[in-house]
Amino acid sequence: MNHAIVLSAALTALALSACDRPTTTVVTPAAVVAVPGPAGPTGATGSTGSTGAPGYTGATGSTGQTGATGSTGETGDTGKQGKTGSETVVIVPVQKP
Repeated sequence: MNHAIVLSAALTALALSACDRPTTTVVTPAAVVAVPGPAGPTGATGSTGSTGAPGYTGATGSTGQTGATGSTGETGDTGKQGKTGSETVVIVPVQKP
């Protein structure tokens, strides 16, 4: 866009200079193209942003149901009856005075 304005101003000046009448060409500030200079120094680093809020801990789940009690086992077989003590010998140690 800026090049079109400059080119248009230059062509107008050339076209008007070809005429026999003396004319004055005025270049407006809009027709001047600014040329950027060298880049300046880098700016300072910005401050660090604030830390976000911590998340919420989820709710604890419900305790499961207690299992059913197992059934009682079967009673074992009865053992054999013991023998009488007619053949048993008991030895009692003697105390020394």
